[in-house]
Amino acid sequence: MEATELKKLVHKTLVFKGAETDPLLAPRGVFLAGNRLLVADTAQNRLFIWNKLPETEFQEPDVVLGQAAKAETGRNASGKVSASSLFYPSGIWSDGRQLILADAWNHRVLIWLQMPERDGQPADVVIGQPDFTGNSPNVKGVGHPPSAQSLNWPYGVFSDGERLWIADTGNRRVLFYEKIPTEHFTKADKVIGKPSFEERDYDHQDPIWPYSVKVGPNGQIAITDTQYYRVLLWNDWTRAFENKADVIIGQPSFESNGQNQFGWFPSANTLNWCYDCCFYQQGLWVADTGNSRILWFENIPGAHNQEADNLLGQNDFNTGSENKNTIWSTEGSLYWPFQVCIENKAMVVADTGNHRVVINHLINKK
Repeated sequence: MEATELKKLVHKTLVFKGAETDPLLAPRGVFLAGNRLLVADTAQNRLFIWNKLPETEFQEPDVVLGQAAKAETGRNASGKVSASSLFYPSGIWSDGRQLILADAWNHRVLIWLQMPERDGQPADVVIGQPDFTGNSPNVKGVGHPPSAQSLNWPYGVFSDGERLWIADTGNRRVLFYEKIPTEHFTKADKVIGKPSFEERDYDHQDPIWPYSVKVGPNGQIAITDTQYYRVLLWNDWTRAFENKADVIIGQPSFESNGQNQFGWFPSANTLNWCYDCCFYQQGLWVADTGNSRILWFENIPGAHNQEADNLLGQNDFNTGSENKNTIWSTEGSLYWPFQVCIENKAMVVADTGNHRVVINHLINKK
């Protein structure tokens, strides 16, 4: 199946690189909220907010978080960890009124209870640490067991506006909160992927390296399990605490864990270092990062190892090289896309290896 079929879904594409004098560097997180664009400029330890979706290649951001000024880039603002500093920010969620950010290498999740309006605005709540001055994995440092309050390399966050899910990647689990926390160091209510909050061992039937968690409009939950090159899908998110996934995308079984299923080249049913997915209409987009493409499943897969219907970033399903086998990026190429988000018909992609965000305007497929 050729990618030219997919072009019917995209009627306009914009390559966006941030501010012209201070462009993006390896952005890993993107999110749309009420026409706002939020970008985790990961390699430069900051999060940008544009209050309106950009329409040109370069545009100055309205707000920068993690730094005192838009052009600064130091880890934890070149000082000690605080309520206003960041270290390798990653996953983002917002409803336009509040903001939740995975501050991955500070081993915490930050929450702004109201949308930030000024540069360097401190967060209101920290999850995973007792206060804003701590940033050790599992609070006490490497080698210490996890708890219902601790985090270790949390890369992904998701909320439905009431509940919160955190991909606690380094602890190989997903934490669930019945309500978005409003107090520091809040305990999670439930855990996906472990029999208890203190458990560290893992099984191939559970998420091995959960980088992203998303909940669909019909109650499905998808966990992008990077290290096993697969997406685990439950048809009902409430069943994920007690049951194994209903469907595996990218592998034929729970025991399988090969990059592109141990093939030399990718195919329509394989994945390679996948990092995110996004529910859209009745289907699912999967960021197949290592193959520099985004796969499109027109309907939510109902069985293991299902083939994708189409893709972005490559000319066919059997090519997995960066920028379509060229040394140059183009409007239609991708180089390690890490995250994808869709609001209405606007799709934003963190095209990490090309240091840019790709904005696609989609056409509803009838």
